[in-house]
Amino acid sequence: MPLTRSGLLRLLAALGLLYVFLLSISMMGGAFRLFGARFAEHLIRNCSNPIVGLFIGILTTSLIQSSSTTTSLVVGFVGGGVLPLDFAIPIVMGANIGTTITNTLVSLGFVTRRADFQRAFSGAIVHDFFNLCTVALLFPLEIRFHLIRRLAESLTGMFNRAGGVTFSSPLKAVIAPVCTLLQRLLTEVLALPPGAAGVIMLILAIGFLMASLVLLVRNLRAVVLSKAESFVNRYLFRNDLMAFVLGIGLTVAVQSSSVTTSLVIPLVGAGIVTLYRCYPFTLGANIGTTCTALLASLATVHAGPHGSVGVTTAFAHLIFNVLGIAIFYPLRRIPIWMARRLARLAAESKRWAIAFIVLMFFGIPLLVVLLH
Repeated sequence: MPLTRSGLLRLLAALGLLYVFLLSISMMGGAFRLFGARFAEHLIRNCSNPIVGLFIGILTTSLIQSSSTTTSLVVGFVGGGVLPLDFAIPIVMGANIGTTITNTLVSLGFVTRRADFQRAFSGAIVHDFFNLCTVALLFPLEIRFHLIRRLAESLTGMFNRAGGVTFSSPLKAVIAPVCTLLQRLLTEVLALPPGAAGVIMLILAIGFLMASLVLLVRNLRAVVLSKAESFVNRYLFRNDLMAFVLGIGLTVAVQSSSVTTSLVIPLVGAGIVTLYRCYPFTLGANIGTTCTALLASLATVHAGPHGSVGVTTAFAHLIFNVLGIAIFYPLRRIPIWMARRLARLAAESKRWAIAFIVLMFFGIPLLVVLLH
């Protein structure tokens, strides 16, 4: 069927809005890194025990909005002999929870439309609840039996002859220059301190995010009338396996589970993708986010006496997610029910959504860290 002029314009508008949407997410991460990176690095260096490590992982990743950055710091500290492996694995677990803050914040873009917000918020926090359930089950087992550590050490032994592989994200090549240019404009040209530059970037990012989301959803709904919904469900989210593989592939391609999972939130909010199809997609994103860091970490396997320990940390991240999927995909009704229940409460009163975000990502982790 030939593309009409109206269809072409809608397609170009969708691509433009998608770019602004992705740029806003990148700007948000950059803003948090401006006033949170040094604090995050200090926290990780001063991890005192595994329980504190878990909450440090949540807090640092929530601050810098990048589990890849957190795990890279952890791998570097472990590889350099600064951080013990027994403390590193809980930090990686916490990073899995902290990275979900981005798509949870994205869902707030639907807050003015109750039905859309309920769908979008449930699609965002189902990722949160999967990670929370996995941590609740595996963290005590790791502390008591070192299950993940033992499996990761076994895999490290199998791959100790492997060489590192690097991969450049095409998405970063398109978005990063604009984000970097804005950051340099604020910090170098205008000579603003990092904190002030971060606040300005965050305000701009939220404005771009809200505007692009509203217009993108309107555009998606118009396109849905032209059978786009059928295409998405028939090909991209045809079944759980297809959604899972798509989640892995997109995350490996863009090197960010935050971006990948945020991409699906407008589709869930618009009612194009169901929560049951969103769930395996987010599980795939969890696997995909470990792949590039794992491949790159193999290059450090011979780098000094602690090099192989850094690889073990990267494998621990992968094993944690694989075990979580093996348990909570068959038991998917649990995180899905939890997400639906909280989303229903949040749709009735937005205070539930704000309280959930503030307490889970900042309040409770900060309290635990300060008390220790």
